[in-house]
Amino acid sequence: MGTLNMLGLAKRVGARFLITSTSEVYGDPLEHPQKETYWGNVNPIGERSCYDEGKRTAETLTMDYHRGAGLEALRRQPMTVYGDGKQTRSFQYVSDLVAGLMALMEGDHVGPFNLGNPGEFTMLELAEVVKETIDPTATIEFKPNTADDPHMRKPDISKAKELLNWEPKVSLREGLPLMVTDFRKRLNEES
Repeated sequence: MGTLNMLGLAKRVGARFLITSTSEVYGDPLEHPQKETYWGNVNPIGERSCYDEGKRTAETLTMDYHRGAGLEALRRQPMTVYGDGKQTRSFQYVSDLVAGLMALMEGDHVGPFNLGNPGEFTMLELAEVVKETIDPTATIEFKPNTADDPHMRKPDISKAKELLNWEPKVSLREGLPLMVTDFRKRLNEES
């Protein structure tokens, strides 16, 4: 949270930002010696994980701020699709996540649960849905794919269905207009 707060401050005042991390981000390395490009071998739920993952998260947040994710379609800017747009992701509306988290907290089960929406969309399909929902005149701009971009992602939620009696109810097409309304409100408050 400290890193996030300082990143917000640096963004507001236009300051440069320096983060110091730790070799712990490499975990128990499978590469020796470790180069800066090494992703690490960290157990996310081990006894030493808080420190490792805290530092890894701080690095991630800092790079995200550096890259600057924008609200392109709402600001009438072209939407960016990286690569051929065939990589897939699954999107979930926040109320479904909250319901899943509540089911987890109110039960007796401990351990990781996938609380995602298995609805799978290519990035190109997502751009088209955003275009339909927000601005039919929006353009899509293709750029070279980012490094380390996973080709596909879709959660298996069978454990959550069975043990928590939970599954998402809001589809992308239903949730997107709700999100857009909220984002428009925030953008209006900013200006």
